[in-house]
Amino acid sequence: MSKIAVVTGAGSGIGRATALALLGAGWSVALAGRRAEALQATVDAAGEAAPRCLPVPTDVGDAASVTALFAAVEAKWGRCDLLFNNAGRGSPAVDFDEISDEDWFGVVAANLNGAFLCARAAYALMKRQEPRGGRIINNGSISAYAPRPGSAPYTATKHAISGLTKSISLDGRKWDIACGQIDIGNAATEMTERMSRGVPQANGTMMVEPRMDVRHVGEAVLHMASLPLEANVQFMTVMATKMPFVGRG
Repeated sequence: MSKIAVVTGAGSGIGRATALALLGAGWSVALAGRRAEALQATVDAAGEAAPRCLPVPTDVGDAASVTALFAAVEAKWGRCDLLFNNAGRGSPAVDFDEISDEDWFGVVAANLNGAFLCARAAYALMKRQEPRGGRIINNGSISAYAPRPGSAPYTATKHAISGLTKSISLDGRKWDIACGQIDIGNAATEMTERMSRGVPQANGTMMVEPRMDVRHVGEAVLHMASLPLEANVQFMTVMATKMPFVGRG
């Protein structure tokens, strides 16, 4: 039987690219996301690999929805070898005192609570399945290291993901559960489309930023996922080579 993966946010962007990379390598993949039609579009894009897809509409910020997701995975395949914790959202770029309650709590629910709930459910299944163990890969972002202007909710949650990654990695050792993080910079998705038109920089200017093909992210996650459990990529940064991050920008 092929290895089993759960990919959240699988209906678009990085999640879709990663699901397709895993399917192309022979994995079976549970596709989690809020929109059933977007998940079906990923299934359609899988072509001959479509029978190895399990689309499960899921709100990762809702505990009952996450429980139902992993129950469906266990019912169909009996195990989970990989969770790619990818689902998330941003918020409008506004000055710090203008951040709304709705945006703050919404971003925390999707990016942090969702990552925790999915990781907890995957960890529990990996702990009890035979053979036990598996891998959790969290989508951190370059915002886990450095903020953009007006991005406090997103940046705070992505910094928190780094702590979550380290804690899972430590606690999972005794159960053969590996945990790593991929930090992505300027993959070409709908979320980063605005970068091709210009985005605010720390010095107050606007700048068009280079982006990279999102397929490179899928390939990087596949590499991390393909390692034996005795080896782990703890942190990986994959970014557009010329984006303003390293050095002065």
